[in-house]
Amino acid sequence: MPSTEERIRTLISEHLEVDGQPVDSSLPLSSSLIDAGVSSQDVVAFARVVAQEFGATFDPQDCAEVTNLGKLIELLDARAA
Repeated sequence: MPSTEERIRTLISEHLEVDGQPVDSSLPLSSSLIDAGVSSQDVVAFARVVAQEFGATFDPQDCAEVTNLGKLIELLDARAA
């Protein structure tokens, strides 16, 4: 089974674009999607995709704490354990 990181990177490549171009799914884990040029509206839509894929829910505090891809992966892994 693919790791959480692999699954997130696949979702990025399948669901996110900036100026009509796919977002580079090889972003460093320290990067945020906003830093990569993704609009805040698309980040919210992506959060829904992630929630559906992982069967997760996100509350406002989670959203404030998840500042980059690495923190998102940590949160998802912690909830899966």
